[in-house]
Amino acid sequence: MLTVYTEDHLQRNVRTELYGGQLVPPHECPERVGYVLERLHAVSLGEIIGPARYGLEPVLRVHEPKFVEFLSTAWTEWQAAGNLGEAIPDCWPARRMTQRCPSSITGKLGYYAMAGETSIGPGTWEAAQAAADVALTAAAHLNGGARSAFALCRPPGHHAGYDLYGGYCFLNNAAIAAQSLLDRGAKRIAILDVDFHHGNGTQDIFYHRDDVLYVSLHGDPAEAFPYFSGYADETGSGVGEGYTLNFPMPRATPFSVWQQALQLGLDRIRDYSPDALVVSLGVDTFEHDPISFFKLSSADFSTYGRMIARLNLPTLFAFEGGYAVADVGINTVNVLTGFEAA
Repeated sequence: MLTVYTEDHLQRNVRTELYGGQLVPPHECPERVGYVLERLHAVSLGEIIGPARYGLEPVLRVHEPKFVEFLSTAWTEWQAAGNLGEAIPDCWPARRMTQRCPSSITGKLGYYAMAGETSIGPGTWEAAQAAADVALTAAAHLNGGARSAFALCRPPGHHAGYDLYGGYCFLNNAAIAAQSLLDRGAKRIAILDVDFHHGNGTQDIFYHRDDVLYVSLHGDPAEAFPYFSGYADETGSGVGEGYTLNFPMPRATPFSVWQQALQLGLDRIRDYSPDALVVSLGVDTFEHDPISFFKLSSADFSTYGRMIARLNLPTLFAFEGGYAVADVGINTVNVLTGFEAA
């Protein structure tokens, strides 16, 4: 399996995350991909290449132009306003308030942020754009006839909506890749999101469409971030009705239960008969993840990699979450080697 990766991800190295009422070192850190690379080399999964550069056109196929412009200038504007720390929003357009973007950078942060934990710092935009290029390069590899590819993206993407960032995500790498596959001839794409947290951004982008089926397995939003997205009765709207399938699950869900939900999701994907599959590969379902509450073991990741392979679809894996940092490489690569071995 080919892996696409760039050291440009290192340009995002912020120091602060709002967590548990404190500013702490971010859970989403550069070391995560280092452990994945180390494991990829250890198992000799395949060639590792750098991404091509695609510019903003494919990004703008799924994100609002003004939002993308905001991301590209936010850090510069924040510094120009005289702020000394990293950019974190402190005010949002809540219920019954006007939904109008302010001119102040502090107001813009609140307008475009879905949550307050994710700071913006130097290199954030450059890393996010590079991650999109990584996903697009992996998609191009599938277009060339490959069975699979792994986009080692950082920052992750599945919380980034049409015009929203948060949850460590800025551009939606999986959505950008899926749209790219459609733009190059595919008629239908399925996205399978196995990250612990609901991919509210991916759902947002495709909720009104029937050319992308979105299937997500995640922590019950009554208890888990992002809290306001991912309930089972969210099934799509308009022509997209029935093309969103959510499996929210409770605290301490074991692999036996999670696996049953996965099989139902895979059955729906098979019935949909897509031309390709994009997997939002978050491994924060791991039993020792510090900000999640499922109970998958490292061996379970290999098992479900084999299950995904049985769909016999061209498959792009896009790296998402996973915050038990020392185990991220093992768990991520277990999915990929399980897929390859099936």
